[in-house]
Amino acid sequence: MPYALRRPLLVPLLAVLLALAALCTACTASAREDAPTALDAPAKKEIAMKLVSSAENSSLAWRAQYRYIEDIGDGRGYTAGIVGFCTGCGDLLKVVERYAAARPDGNVLEPFLPALRAVRGGDSHDGLGAAFTTAWQRAADDDPVFRKTQNDERDRIYFDPAVDAAKADGLGALGQFVYYDAYVMHGFGDARGSVGFRTIREQVLKKAGSPAKGGDETAYLNAFLDARVAAMGREPSHSDTSRVETAQRVFLDAGNLDLDPPLKWKVYGDSYRIDGS
Repeated sequence: MPYALRRPLLVPLLAVLLALAALCTACTASAREDAPTALDAPAKKEIAMKLVSSAENSSLAWRAQYRYIEDIGDGRGYTAGIVGFCTGCGDLLKVVERYAAARPDGNVLEPFLPALRAVRGGDSHDGLGAAFTTAWQRAADDDPVFRKTQNDERDRIYFDPAVDAAKADGLGALGQFVYYDAYVMHGFGDARGSVGFRTIREQVLKKAGSPAKGGDETAYLNAFLDARVAAMGREPSHSDTSRVETAQRVFLDAGNLDLDPPLKWKVYGDSYRIDGS
């Protein structure tokens, strides 16, 4: 067909294509507006920090926990800081190593690095003791770089990978918090006598379809929390499951998948609430 005869057809065709493009743009914008807020949004992350602090430190004042340090008798040595870094687990060592890198001119914790490397994997206090706990508290009180170091290691080891995994599984803010809290308590991989986040997640994915695979979000999260409770039951120090049942499943039962305040929960018998919009 001659070009002169085909040219008029381009005008309506172009109009149709432009209309479709505008419709797609509008749909995309609508989807972004309707998407649930992720846990790494500042307001949601603040909620997550308070929820974890209620379980780890019996307080919503999570910023007051930078100086926290004690041996709670769970076989992991000293537990310290904003998410309970442990000398036995090795994550506390990572905090001090990162702090040493940020303070190459020296700091009060750097002398304990050899001892921290030696006690990793157990509950020994060798080379640590009162001198170490005092130095930890001094660094937390005096140096904002040390407080930032704790924040950065929390995000690198626990928060960021947990949120990324939850997003990949199609979970909203509550599900992202469920993953994060599991990361904090159990760690990523299995350890002696305990089950880590990776195994818990793999077990659940085999039994229940994640939202990313077309599964129901509430059913999937209930299955994950069930697996989490079972994992906690394997450790005497985690026999109290209120951290899950009355501080996570309570939000799930209420259908609060976006973890929107007001929030009311209990951990270890203590009641907490977060108000606000």
